[in-house]
Parts: sequence; structure tokens; C-alpha cells
Amino acid sequence: MKIIAVIPARYEASRFPGKLMHMLGKKTVIATTYQNVVETGLFDEVFVATDSDIIFNEIKKMGGNAIMTGQHETGSDRIAEAVQNIECDIVVNVQGDEPFLKKEPLKQLISVFIHDDDEEISLASLKIKITEREEITDPNNVKVITDNNNFALYFSRSPIPSARETSVPTDYFRHIGVYAFRKHALLKFSQLQQKPLEIAEKIECLRYLEYGMKIKMVETDFVGVGIDVPEDLEKAKKILGEI
Repeated sequence: MKIIAVIPARYEASRFPGKLMHMLGKKTVIATTYQNVVETGLFDEVFVATDSDIIFNEIKKMGGNAIMTGQHETGSDRIAEAVQNIECDIVVNVQGDEPFLKKEPLKQLISVFIHDDDEEISLASLKIKITEREEITDPNNVKVITDNNNFALYFSRSPIPSARETSVPTDYFRHIGVYAFRKHALLKFSQLQQKPLEIAEKIECLRYLEYGMKIKMVETDFVGVGIDVPEDLEKAKKILGEI
């Protein structure tokens, strides 16, 4: 089984333009992410897929693998274009703005497919329990609910479930945007039209659910920093002990 990682990376971002090229210690955010993924030792190859000459040249400059793509609405669509002609079985999508993702959660995602003898799982992703009300209500945090076998039922920017009954505890989970796909499922995804739920929520994995594909969620206790806004970059710098 050949397993590769692809980091989708676009220069423009509505909330924090050019965020991947900001410095994090002595390297840019995207260079830090790329190096950390390579150093896990889990992948046969690691690529950055981008439509930006700036990001492409940044990865090439450090001796990394970069692929130029067209412009896409979602990271999964970008990765699908990038891997069309790459021979592989499993494609792991690591977000370019998640520089501190650790080895263990990635290993857990890969293990889902190793033990999926019937090949019923199209993709796997991560979730983490959240308890702070501010996190639960923040629309930047995508929440997920699952069935008893940890297959995703729905993703939303709203708090789900809605705790109308307060006499029993309610668990909330934040979706961490790291995916592992079967290559054929990823290519199929890229050929499907966006449906109303994905368009409304702006959550790409809803496209899989709307077309009846299975998403296995893996719970992790990993706590990193997704760099969505300038304040997140400052948090990331603190992790590196810069501030």
C-alpha cells in the first residue's frame, strides 16, 4: 500500500492573506508544515499542491516536492488534480496552516485503511473533544457528530448537537481538517457537483455525506494551532518560544 501526503496551499486567504508565507521561527508557515510532515516518516512521498508561484518556489528552494495546480474552491479538489498521475493507494491531506500536527494522529488515520478489509471507508478524519462554550459556539470551529461506530453523521459551524435537554451531559467535538482518502474516492469527489449543504456551511466534507460516502472519524487528544487569523500566528510563535 503506497501512502502519500499532500499539503494544499493557496496564497490568498480571506481572513489572513498570505498567511502561509509568514515567518514562524526561522521558516515560513508552509515550510514548517512541510518539514514536520516529512519528518514523521509515515509517507512514501510528501507534496505541496499550490496555485501560487511564491509557495511553489518556497518549497522547491528547500528541496521539497511541489505541484502547480489550477484554482480550486476546496483543498480536496486541489489535491485531486495534483494526484491524478501519481501512483498511490492512500492520500493524506495535511492542511498547510496546521504546522504542529504530530505523528500519532496521522498514524491513527492511516491505520483505519489498513484494517478496512471490505474497503467501505472512503475517507477518515480527526475530531477532538471541546468543552469551552466559546469554542463550541465559534463558527470558525467546525463541529462533527458521529454514530456509534464513529462514522460522521453531520458537520456544522453551528453547535451540534443542540442541547435542548440539559439534564444529561452533551459532548461536543471539533473537526480537525486532516483527511486520509482512498485515491479513487478522492478523484470521484472532485467530479461531483457541490450540493446545498456544502454550499451553505462551506464545509467540503459535507459533499461526501450528501453523496452517501462514508467518513470514519478518529478521536484524538492532539491540540495544535490552526492558523486562520493573525492572532493564531502569535499563538503558534508562543509554542516555539519566540514570545
